Amino acid sequence: MTDDNGAASPAWDTFLPGDAYVGDAAVRAEWDSRYADRQQLWSGRPNGALVAEVAGLAPGRVLDVGCGEGADAVWLARGGWDVTALEVSGVALERAAGHARDAGVAVRWVHASLTEAALPPASFDLVSAQYPALLRTPGAAAERALLAAVAPGGVLLLVHHAGMDTQQAHDNDSGFDPADYVWPSMVDALLTDDWTVEVNEQRPRVAPDGGAGAHHTDDLVLRVRRLR
Repeated sequence: MTDDNGAASPAWDTFLPGDAYVGDAAVRAEWDSRYADRQQLWSGRPNGALVAEVAGLAPGRVLDVGCGEGADAVWLARGGWDVTALEVSGVALERAAGHARDAGVAVRWVHASLTEAALPPASFDLVSAQYPALLRTPGAAAERALLAAVAPGGVLLLVHHAGMDTQQAHDNDSGFDPADYVWPSMVDALLTDDWTVEVNEQRPRVAPDGGAGAHHTDDLVLRVRRLR
């Protein structure tokens, strides 16, 4: 592959296991372990809320936050989007890159956490975060990173499982505490006059068959547009 000047350009559709990771090593290890425990963790099909909300958007530059095994990234690339896909798990990224090669599409893979990825600010026409496991910090770093990545005129689409944000830590045996994570309401609370809310609702989930999370029935969908 070459650029307009005839020079070799990066093979963006390739992820190498030795690629440097930027982020918390413990978080990476946790997610690598989850993916390694199963040959396939997710359904392999794009998330329903993403498909529905992107239908009316003109393809441009998109950031897929927490891309997992790459189903959304591959679907977006097939639709003409210029895709950058971010993920903490190297195991997941290897699978995602393989799916992209099989589909014949190019994706930029970024092995990093959202808050430490050093993404170009205000440069994505769409930032998609589908059910992300973003840890809360006192300074709302993850929420601010999502918003900062959106270009003027662009859209942030944040989708999460309804009801999880109101669970109590003792309601489950997994050690999951919703207070540790970022939810759509927290991003909504940070919006200024530079943003307009296009969708902020709970709706029945269009769930792909199979894969982890298939038991969740409703989504929280936040779609906001940056005005300037």
